[in-house]
Amino acid sequence: MTIDKDTVDKIAHLARLELADTEKEELMKDMSQILDFMAKLNEVDTAGVEPLVYMTTEDNVLREDVVKQEITTEQALLNAPKHDESHFLVAKVIER
Repeated sequence: MTIDKDTVDKIAHLARLELADTEKEELMKDMSQILDFMAKLNEVDTAGVEPLVYMTTEDNVLREDVVKQEITTEQALLNAPKHDESHFLVAKVIER
């Protein structure tokens, strides 16, 4: 598969990116190299190879999730530009 300017434009639009023409040329080369590499990987015989789910067989050791009150509500609100007795006040960003 070849990557052309239209494909780069479509991908840039989907990713909401604004690209200069020089950047588009670089992306065309980079994307083509990625697809060439994927084509090489598709040539590898993987019959009998088990899929790798985890990189290690060790279990992940997690700390216990313990609720702690590090600071009080009053202390947290000290640096808030706007607040009431117990909540941060922020500008409304979603209209209904």
